[in-house]
Amino acid sequence: MSKLSERIGYGFGDMASSMFWKVFSYYLPFFYSNIFGLSLLDAGVLVLVTRIWDAVSDPMMGVIADRTNTRWGKYRPYLLWVALPFSVCGILLFTTPDWAYAGKLLWAYVTYVLMMTVYTGINVPYGAMLGVMSDNPTEKTVYSSFRMFFAYGGSFVALASWEPLCRMFADNFGMSPQNCWQMAMCVIAAACLVLFLLCFKMTRERLRTVSNVSVGKDFKALLGNRPWWLLIGAALCFNLFNTVRGATVAYFFADVIGNEASLWFFGISLLFYSGLFLSVGEVANMLGVALAVPVAGRMGKKSTFIMVNALLILLSVGFFFIPVSGAGYWMMLVFQIIISILTGIMSPLVWSMYADVSDYAELRYKTASTGLIFSSSSMAQKFGGAIGGAAVMWLLSACGYVVATDGATVVQTSGAISCLWALMTFIPALVSGIAILVVWFYPLTTQAVNDIVEKLRVQRRQVVPTDVADARQFNDLDKPN
Repeated sequence: MSKLSERIGYGFGDMASSMFWKVFSYYLPFFYSNIFGLSLLDAGVLVLVTRIWDAVSDPMMGVIADRTNTRWGKYRPYLLWVALPFSVCGILLFTTPDWAYAGKLLWAYVTYVLMMTVYTGINVPYGAMLGVMSDNPTEKTVYSSFRMFFAYGGSFVALASWEPLCRMFADNFGMSPQNCWQMAMCVIAAACLVLFLLCFKMTRERLRTVSNVSVGKDFKALLGNRPWWLLIGAALCFNLFNTVRGATVAYFFADVIGNEASLWFFGISLLFYSGLFLSVGEVANMLGVALAVPVAGRMGKKSTFIMVNALLILLSVGFFFIPVSGAGYWMMLVFQIIISILTGIMSPLVWSMYADVSDYAELRYKTASTGLIFSSSSMAQKFGGAIGGAAVMWLLSACGYVVATDGATVVQTSGAISCLWALMTFIPALVSGIAILVVWFYPLTTQAVNDIVEKLRVQRRQVVPTDVADARQFNDLDKPN
């Protein structure tokens, strides 16, 4: 079994990635339309185009990482090489130049494409590390659970601190909204840089996999991998569910809940705002991650995935009937907590199931394409983000949503309000229903995965070292030649 420190170190990597990703998913659409100054249609096209490029670049990065060989391993070096560019690009993304509209739109495209390219450069190798840190399916789920626990912890920090950081820079330094958002990202970016470097320092690659086939054969094997196709579809739905709800929250609170909504707790009034709603959800996600290993161990990964999505359908539809009132705010928060616990259970399962698909591919096709397999998971995540983020803005625009600029107060049409409710309820429920249908045909059950692992151990003719003396040969990878 791995050391606790290494599990924590692995978690630091996705803690950094998720701090950026959740800000991108939940606040960037609102930033582009209400702070940066783009129209909803232009912002929607921007999000879709850049995320599609980002998704397409993932398999490219996976192929590159699979064929990287250094004294630190295949995938781990990218944590060191790309950490600083990652942080710098995040700051540039939330920078608003004082240019004409066309120039600002060009700046938005360049910085977003650059940010997503760098994100791919560090996140795809990081994800692929899971396939070479251990060959034990249970251990992979444990690593994946630590990953998602820290990911949601990072998301909580970013979402809970974002609006207070913006208010701090505005109130204490008199900055404009544009500069406040930029400075808030500077704080987040600095934290991410440290976390990536710690992840590199605290982790190790233990399995040596070698790709003995051409890039073309790798892709041919991937396209013929039925479990991969089904898992891609399920993961795409899962990320679409999260992105649609998350990207809608800022608009939902601005125009349905309002800025003065309060939660009364023992006679104390607490401001009920989007950052609180989202950050409480991140804490609940962490609880869900902690439940993932025992629940999946008892039910199996596939059955757990189906059960979680069925419950998400019921809760999403139920959210529609919550009244906009003091008692209703508490009900919304409770529903958010339960929904987030369920998505927290599912998150590590998806990554662990990709590790199972990677083992299946190695056994059947005799190809070590871990990076390519895991890059597809990132691709699904980004396609879900691209479609979800763009769809939110396009649907709002089609329903007559009026963008509030320069702090102006606007009254939304009934069509726009109805659209916001649908984006928080019925549309995510529909996506979960599709996820159940897709994963129903997924063939890698618990027994099938255990059989694959045993056959792979024979095929590799090498089991992960269990004593200190044998482990030195792997740890020596971190020593200078």
